[in-house]
Amino acid sequence: MKPDYISHLRQLIATPSFSRDEAATADLWQKWLIDNEAGVVKRLHNNVCVFSSNFDPSKPILMLNSHHDTVKPAASYTRDPFSPDIDGDKLYGLGSNDAGGAGIALAMAFLALKDDETLPVNLLLAITAAEEVMGEHGMRAFLPYLKEIDRYPQMALIGEPTGMQPAVAERGLLVLDCIAKGKAGHAARNEGINALYRAIEDIESLRNFAPEKTSDILGPIKVNVTMMQCGTQHNVVPDTCTYVADIRTTDAYSNEETVELLRNCVKWSELTPRSTRVHASVIDSGHQLVTGAVSLGKIPFISPTTSDMALMHDIPSLKMGPGESSRSHSADEFICLSEIDDAIHTYIKLIKSLKIGS
Repeated sequence: MKPDYISHLRQLIATPSFSRDEAATADLWQKWLIDNEAGVVKRLHNNVCVFSSNFDPSKPILMLNSHHDTVKPAASYTRDPFSPDIDGDKLYGLGSNDAGGAGIALAMAFLALKDDETLPVNLLLAITAAEEVMGEHGMRAFLPYLKEIDRYPQMALIGEPTGMQPAVAERGLLVLDCIAKGKAGHAARNEGINALYRAIEDIESLRNFAPEKTSDILGPIKVNVTMMQCGTQHNVVPDTCTYVADIRTTDAYSNEETVELLRNCVKWSELTPRSTRVHASVIDSGHQLVTGAVSLGKIPFISPTTSDMALMHDIPSLKMGPGESSRSHSADEFICLSEIDDAIHTYIKLIKSLKIGS
């Protein structure tokens, strides 16, 4: 009997699963996989996973991954975000497109192939939590767990809405809290050292930041100063100016290296990264996941959005899934049922095309 994946997806949509509060949908995923005899289903926090039958240590592990947490619904929703209504080919609801449809399609592909001993890979289905916030109990906890049990994947297929086109790269992210200091004084007497002027000088240096290396795929590192706060009143020369820089990193430098390059670029400011864990992700064009997707008529592209691929620093990862990125985090989110069906068949074909050693 074919698993009732549409009913499962509708249940998921009807169940709130905001990031860091996804226990209820983790329960649904765990029960559905057990009910459909997926194998030995394991759970770490709100991450649910299962390996294919007849695990062969001589074969690499391909992780099929998507997430079941969502952002909070946009204020402009005209529908009930938790009402999984079907209108023609469209299934509406929060998390339908990002990334319920992809999770369902990957799970169906896993169920279809989990007992296939001719596959050149071991399959790991991982439906993970806290992706929208890259939280500490999502992929950041799940990957170390896989290392502990000696089941760390050698490649990953990430289910996110990409129109079923393969995203071969995405930029990393650094957010820098910056502070320039001066000396307070009376503006009328032109006293003090203006921290705002110092900040402006450093911001101009950041704006013109051009390191020696540029990524062949992602191009140059992008730097934007997006917030600034300075001064207490009109007649006081400010002694402190704070600003925030949004840095979109590439594979030309690690995030840690990028921070040091930016620190060397400025004269007056202290730059402090909020985190360095969101790395750029690039998969080689000759990797079997990429060549397999291309053989199916798919067109590789660079994704403008980030995903849990950013945390898979040493795992070649391809992002590809049903739905469209433009629907994510938007009001009246939906997925087309035909998109899910197409994704299931495409995933199965792609996985079957893989070859050991490629």
